[in-house]
Amino acid sequence: MSDNVMSDSRFGRIFGIMLAAMAVLTVVLIIIANIIGSTLKDEMASLKDQAKKNELIARIEPIGKIAFGEPAETAQPEAAPAPEAQAEAVSGEATYNSACAMCHGQGIAGAPKFADAGAWNDRIAKGTDTLYTNAIQGFKGAAGYMPAKGGNAGLSDDQVKAAVDYIVDNIK
Repeated sequence: MSDNVMSDSRFGRIFGIMLAAMAVLTVVLIIIANIIGSTLKDEMASLKDQAKKNELIARIEPIGKIAFGEPAETAQPEAAPAPEAQAEAVSGEATYNSACAMCHGQGIAGAPKFADAGAWNDRIAKGTDTLYTNAIQGFKGAAGYMPAKGGNAGLSDDQVKAAVDYIVDNIK
């Protein structure tokens, strides 16, 4: 037999040692996790001041959230924006630039390009309400696909309508 070939008994010994080492490592990791968990629990219990609790919660809060479709009905309503912010939020140009320009600026996914009267005339002829509905609810046509609210579910209907009005005003 060659020196490069490992015998079954040697393999079994090495394999057993590796399994034992992994079992010990698992036990050590579980112990460390319990220590850390109990430390955080003790820290949270010892916080008497609500501000410190809020600071800790904010520090360990996830950095982002993913939302699909409409917001959940159980979500808490946001505070109404100040009148100046509300007027700015309904700016058609600002909404267009933030949500619509990516596709309508380049004609991506069959989107009619901004200020291209030839591409928009048939759509405009169907009426403003149809444009609003298609922009808010989404639309799949022969030429392409328009996701609801341009793919930004955070936009209000008024913001989308203002963006549609901005596009139409720049075609006429």
